[in-house]
Amino acid sequence: MYETRRQERTVGRALSVAGYERYVGGSPEAERVHFEKLARDIMRVQLKIRKRGGAAGIERAFHAKAILGIENARLTFRPDLPDDLRAGFAQPGADYPVIVRLSNAAGARQPDFTPDLRGAALRIQVGPDEAHDLLMTNYPVSHARNAREFVSFAQAMAGADTNLRKAVGLFVKLPAAVGWSTATRMRRNVTAGTRHKVRSLALETYWSRGAILWGEAGPVRFRLRPAAGAPAAPPPSQTDPDYLTHEISARLAGSDIVFELAVQRYVDPARTPIEDGAADWADEDAPAVPVATLTIPRQDLDTAEARTIAAGVDGIAFDPWNTTDEFRPLGNMNRARKAAYEASSAHRRGFRFITPTPKRNVAASGLLRAGFRALNRRVPWHRLPTAVGLLNVEALRQELRERNLIDTEVREAPPAARPVPPPIDEELRVRRSYDGTYNDLSAPAMGSLGSAFGRNLAPVHQPRLFNEPNPVIVSRELLHRRTFIPARSLNIIAAAWIQFQVHDWVAHKRYSPGTKDVEVPLPPGMTWRNTPGGEAERVMRFAGDEGVHPDEAGGPPVLFSNTASHWWDGSEVYGGDETMARSLREPDGGAALRLESGHLPVDATGIPVTGFRENWWFGLSVMHTLFAREHNAVCDALRSEYPRMDEDSVYHTARLIVSALIAKIHTVEWTPAILATDLIKIGLTANWSGPPRNWLTRLGLWLVDEHALTGIPGTLPDHHTAPYSLTEDFVTVYRMHPLVPDDFEMADHASGRTLRTLGFNDVQGSATEGVVRDLGLTNSLYSLGTANPGAITLYNYPRALQAFERDGEVIDLSVVDLVRTRRRGVPRYNDFRAGLHKPRIRRFEELSADPETVARLKDLYRTVDDIDTMVGLFAENPPEGFGFSDTAFRIFILMASRRLQSDRFLTVDFRPEIYTPLGLDWIERNGMTSVILRHCPELAAVLPRTTSAFAPWRPAAADGHAPDIRRG
Repeated sequence: MYETRRQERTVGRALSVAGYERYVGGSPEAERVHFEKLARDIMRVQLKIRKRGGAAGIERAFHAKAILGIENARLTFRPDLPDDLRAGFAQPGADYPVIVRLSNAAGARQPDFTPDLRGAALRIQVGPDEAHDLLMTNYPVSHARNAREFVSFAQAMAGADTNLRKAVGLFVKLPAAVGWSTATRMRRNVTAGTRHKVRSLALETYWSRGAILWGEAGPVRFRLRPAAGAPAAPPPSQTDPDYLTHEISARLAGSDIVFELAVQRYVDPARTPIEDGAADWADEDAPAVPVATLTIPRQDLDTAEARTIAAGVDGIAFDPWNTTDEFRPLGNMNRARKAAYEASSAHRRGFRFITPTPKRNVAASGLLRAGFRALNRRVPWHRLPTAVGLLNVEALRQELRERNLIDTEVREAPPAARPVPPPIDEELRVRRSYDGTYNDLSAPAMGSLGSAFGRNLAPVHQPRLFNEPNPVIVSRELLHRRTFIPARSLNIIAAAWIQFQVHDWVAHKRYSPGTKDVEVPLPPGMTWRNTPGGEAERVMRFAGDEGVHPDEAGGPPVLFSNTASHWWDGSEVYGGDETMARSLREPDGGAALRLESGHLPVDATGIPVTGFRENWWFGLSVMHTLFAREHNAVCDALRSEYPRMDEDSVYHTARLIVSALIAKIHTVEWTPAILATDLIKIGLTANWSGPPRNWLTRLGLWLVDEHALTGIPGTLPDHHTAPYSLTEDFVTVYRMHPLVPDDFEMADHASGRTLRTLGFNDVQGSATEGVVRDLGLTNSLYSLGTANPGAITLYNYPRALQAFERDGEVIDLSVVDLVRTRRRGVPRYNDFRAGLHKPRIRRFEELSADPETVARLKDLYRTVDDIDTMVGLFAENPPEGFGFSDTAFRIFILMASRRLQSDRFLTVDFRPEIYTPLGLDWIERNGMTSVILRHCPELAAVLPRTTSAFAPWRPAAADGHAPDIRRG
């Protein structure tokens, strides 16, 4: 489905080169996936070269050593340019500035006298928005026919810095990868290309090898050859490791260097093949036609200015796809270059990362996963001893990473020409953007506001079952709260916290009510008022989700975008775009967030002005107020410690600190509170700060997953098998509305005396802020901290949310949750469970031991395969100590670490240069308890002593008497 959309989106480009190109795997999308793997392989080659060569940083995978880098060359087209070759910027007499880089071809810096190929890279600067990169090598054909052979050769020879390693690469590794006959042909080409003794790079001829379009003339190959009359060069030195640099420097000190650019026209597939990089276009079949002259002017390269220019040129990422559609690169090798060059360049510049898995981890992990699969048929992971259970969970997470990350974004296939990418704003390297862009510097849009939700499971769209069984009946029979079922190990702060977090992570874009509504038929005899005071109707309706990329058959949408960024960036506090973010700050660009006597300001609707304000209620107000105050406290600390820091830097640094602190609290406090087992506490603490120091655990991780030996903030970003996004399945398991109680006892923190009891409708929407301000933050926190939320189970959905007013609608949120999950294509419970590597249930009795529940399930659903996902997750008996099901937990263990591991600011840029030393210390020393006490120190006596602030607090008692619990 996704592949079809990708192909349709790029059909124009595919047709433009029809007849010339053939795609690996039969389609542009299949080839894209193949080339993306090859690109990752090239990044591994770079790492190996670095390791073997001892370089300080990542080098280019090829052409690492520059011989010349200048930016004042000129390309002048001939006045007699043939008519059929006049296209785009190629016009008679046209003259353009050119950046030139000449280099040795190896991926390691080695002496110039070492046998090697040589390369030339030109950037023809046609105008501010148009440039063309031409890349060439001083041998007419490649040693590889296609990208797979090219990468196999690079892998075999990576870091081969001795004759023995080169021999092993050429005669052992290469034949093992491509076969003996192909390896023989590749060795022959390499030997022919590198045996040539190079006197001067000014005297070499450079071939493009691959073809490009040349407007209406069709495919051409181009070459750069020395102009007639070029001065000779001395014999190549066998002792000076930089003799080519010295020779060209001396040459330019005395005269210009002039090359002639020529092209060969395409003839036919046999004589001038497009897809075979190892095939020569013979001059007798395709004569070289001169089209332009390249002049490198006389200059002194031994000056500070020239060295600065050369260093700048050395940092340029040349790419043949930096061009226009009229000059699009052609052929397998060129198409692969798009992915490979982008990956290699991003890796070299620290924009993209790869973390190779040690071979022992691959072997041990495979054995461990197979063993646990067999063991878990009899004993689930949560019933194993803690140490064994930790390894079981680690093995499960690895399997989920391999099989349950599905990329849903429409990717470019086939590749398209593009302008030279602009440089990244330096500020975006050290601060979060407002909308989530540029977290991944190699893919700036990844995870940003508006990005599509990913998938952990392939979507299942069944429009005929959208209302089967009737979701209203399912809700009434299985979800609606009969009596309040408390979660006694938690307090209501835990309930408020998770909604506070979800609003940072996910928000589907909805149509305005009354435009594209979803209509749910009501059971016979039932009516519903869809608007406050509206007429009773026979259908329940609510605003539909806006889809992205509708299904090709005209069915329902298959993708939906996130109106929050997918990153853990505190957008619920700070806003999701620049306009909102700036409006929340103090006037005149102050770093602090606007507060009125310590509380959030409200607008004309009575709702506070903050980053995300939908579904507003008492618990959300308390969380937003607390962390707005925390932001301002961090700002004060930064100003005091760094008095020269400007207000904008103070704001952005405080945002980084507070966002990371929130992530830490969620990881090491909230989650172990709701999944209250030693195993989870150890595992999640390890996610943040590394595993326990006992030798057995560390030995196990060394064998199975070396990367888990440090906390995630000590690692490099890793998206694993798909670009980062949050998923529709993740949204589904975080449907935790049963946590919300229907009434709230407001109490005095000092005496424990009940001040009043309010229903949910008394503390939501515009009524919220009056209550919070009247009570004050201290009493509000106390009231939430000493009361239990609801348990996440059947028959416990809040009554208040069954007739909830929002945006001019009256909705039953339990029905909305069911319907949206179905319409978003999340598989139903049994498929969901099986997709997460749990055995399918075969009988209703396997889901619940309660006879009444089983009877209701049988009445509502034809088979166990029809059970709604949310119903199954609520009905499932959770592991001991867990606040939600094991099936939901599997999404959690995959995505919880992914939210940290993918984020640049929680991995490679979690460092003092970005956060400041004060910032890292603030994150290290603080948690939910210290945040509460900083702003409400009066609560010290009632907060838990040995557990987190999300556990029930001790009720206060005045004069040693029990607190007054009378209602009124």
